[in-house]
Amino acid sequence: MSAQPSSISDPPAASTPPAVDHTRSVVSIGLLFAICLVAANLRTTLTGVGTLLPAIEHGSGLTASWGGLLSTLPLLTFAATSPLVARASHCFGTARLLVAALAVLAVGTVIRSLPSVICLFAGTVILSAAIAFGNVLLPALIRRSVPAHRIQGVSALYVTVMGVTAAVSSGVSAPLSHTLPGSWHTALAWGIAFTVAALPVWLPRMRGDRPQTSGGVTRSPVPWRSRLAWQVSMFMGLQSLAFYTAVAWLPSMLIDHGTSSTTAGWMLFYYQVIALTAGSLLPLLTRGRHDQRWFAAGASLLMAAGFVVLLFAPALSVVACTLLGLGGGVCLVLALTFQSQRAGSAGEAAALAGMAQSIGYLVAAAGPLLLGILHDATDSWTLPLAVLVVLGLLMAGAGYGAGRDRQVRPGAG
Repeated sequence: MSAQPSSISDPPAASTPPAVDHTRSVVSIGLLFAICLVAANLRTTLTGVGTLLPAIEHGSGLTASWGGLLSTLPLLTFAATSPLVARASHCFGTARLLVAALAVLAVGTVIRSLPSVICLFAGTVILSAAIAFGNVLLPALIRRSVPAHRIQGVSALYVTVMGVTAAVSSGVSAPLSHTLPGSWHTALAWGIAFTVAALPVWLPRMRGDRPQTSGGVTRSPVPWRSRLAWQVSMFMGLQSLAFYTAVAWLPSMLIDHGTSSTTAGWMLFYYQVIALTAGSLLPLLTRGRHDQRWFAAGASLLMAAGFVVLLFAPALSVVACTLLGLGGGVCLVLALTFQSQRAGSAGEAAALAGMAQSIGYLVAAAGPLLLGILHDATDSWTLPLAVLVVLGLLMAGAGYGAGRDRQVRPGAG
């Protein structure tokens, strides 16, 4: 059978986009490059804020509470915006919506860097909403344009790109704030370089990307009544909670047990490197395997074990970070892969991804705040870490269900 590319995977010469052939074994280099450019924009403007937060608070007069809100605001915006993406994609088309999201991301990034506290928060909301669209559209795009047996490999690739650019942003934002004119204001905006690079690549892909309504296609409903969809959503939420909680509090946990701040920072970096490595190797381990229950459950248990080590033997921080990284990297790739694999079509993938990311980021937003409250109430990390261990066990159950080789039925109970 001859392979025919989709309107997104290869910009068509004709006006009518051909149908996607999911039996293809080859994914075009152009499509992979375009996906990676979008992935590079999904975390870069967010992860640099943490390292700049002391300078932001000092320069703008924000209290620590307002600084915490600034860090949590993107997750809350993800949760509020994600359910809207499937409907918008149905009306306007995936490529068109991605181009619009990239343009809005550029505008929000510029607004956030202006010398005004109002612009700081308003720009954060705007760029976070744009990123939420990219978060939901990528799984739908992959489901539409990539052969089924290549979905996990492509998902791992874009997660790796997303993680690398996020780590780079964490590392370079503070040095840039000391060298560029405008201090932290300019450093907040450096990620716009990826947006500017992505726009010209995606603009030609708008040709032939027609709204689904023009072809008489029925919009896929959000699968609220599907047990599998809820398992995918809770797995997404709990793994996100574990990641954002570790990023927010792991250095503080280590410092409270006598680790220097420099060493604690390097341990956080080590944790993210291990996670990236584990996520990039996952497709090699799961090649040809459609049932991924034990991978999801096992990776969740590794994360729970990492929190157990921090709870009972905090001096073994290298062991803890290794376990957390191995489990977290696998869980992230699987959580994003399930949003494509467990859907029967691109429209259903957008609906499932919207549900999973709305619930997921709402759950994730509660994590750092909850642990902070528990730590303040007990003046100890014992109860917060015990809660994370329990949540890790719950994540194993959700991952076992989400990893089944089945597809979501929107109307099923």
